[in-house]
Amino acid sequence: MTVAAEYRDAWSAEFGTDRVGSLMREILGEEPDGVWSAPGRANLIGEHTDYNGGLALPIALPHRAFAALRVRPDRVLRLTSGQERDVVEIDLDHPRPADGPERIHGWTSYVAGVLWALESRGYGPLPGLDVVVDSAVPLGSGLSSSAALECCVAVGFDEVAHLGLGGDEEGRIVLQGAAIEAENRYAGANTGGMDQAASLRARAGHALLLDCRTQGIRQIPFDLAASGLELLVVNTRAKHSNNDGQYAQRRADCEEAARILGVDMLVEVAPQDLDAALARLPEERLRERVRHVVTEIDRTRRTADLLEGQELSREVFEQVGHLFNASHNSLRDDYEVTCPELDVVVDTARGLGALGARMTGGGFGGSAIALVDAERVGELADGIAAAFDDHGFRSPEFLVALPSDPAHRA
Repeated sequence: MTVAAEYRDAWSAEFGTDRVGSLMREILGEEPDGVWSAPGRANLIGEHTDYNGGLALPIALPHRAFAALRVRPDRVLRLTSGQERDVVEIDLDHPRPADGPERIHGWTSYVAGVLWALESRGYGPLPGLDVVVDSAVPLGSGLSSSAALECCVAVGFDEVAHLGLGGDEEGRIVLQGAAIEAENRYAGANTGGMDQAASLRARAGHALLLDCRTQGIRQIPFDLAASGLELLVVNTRAKHSNNDGQYAQRRADCEEAARILGVDMLVEVAPQDLDAALARLPEERLRERVRHVVTEIDRTRRTADLLEGQELSREVFEQVGHLFNASHNSLRDDYEVTCPELDVVVDTARGLGALGARMTGGGFGGSAIALVDAERVGELADGIAAAFDDHGFRSPEFLVALPSDPAHRA
């Protein structure tokens, strides 16, 4: 039996704006001051390097979260969404971060955390806010649905509260820091900062080379169409979460290894010094983690050099595809963050002729990407859907990724 692939389309700005604006009028009985949107991201390469001070190379997806905002005269944050229409009220004078006795669970913590983090940076006291959100970024997909939510609220609140941060690079770094703190300390997901950087600072037609230690960026050309290629994103629908302990354990492993090696972060271990560093580590688990991080940072640098240093051609993308493959193998074998669904996507894509394929995001579920000839995208997606059916997995979902714009007013 033929299994047809299921695709998720991005929303137009008009559709997303109408959707959340209508929800605000319907549920809260208010007219929004405006609507803002922010993209999810697919990381091309550079996985689990962000909290190690290394390099990452994400693109912003055309799939975006939308937020309708209205300033309130009090200090109440009132929230609802297209998925959960219950209205949640949070008193901004009584913050409830993850390390407190009354922590907030669920998506509302990511929004409340942004305002809390801005106030902790001296931007306040801030007014209350009515917020209605909805998103075309699939939840739990490893495509940064949480960062998209944080960042559309951050740029919107920046504008309605007249903070003056969203209009330049320096201000966007402040918003990025607030969104990261919201995720880490308020929502309790101890992630790095790559997702928020991509959502706030990416550029259409480019990948964002992010130095996660300095927050410096370079915009790297990433035009696949000229070479007859597309980037296919496969949401495995295997449950993905950044606050279930596995992600935090990998980060703790890296911090322990850095302490033993006498460095602040693993980015300080040069590729040529890797063997000597591994010999100093007492456990195989730590050796595997360090080997992945050091080689992944090097692969990311090499990928950026290939894309930036010459005219983009099929031959260039074939070399990039080899680096994608090596990245996934390292994430599977040394970092141990893949899962059967991710491995089936990658193995099937490679078997059907993809130039390269790898998981993207934190792993333990989520999504994978494949670099594919444009005329074979449908064939490859159908093949992956059939392989999932053969394995008894839940049907995957497919997105075509074009490097898109950062967070802005919709």
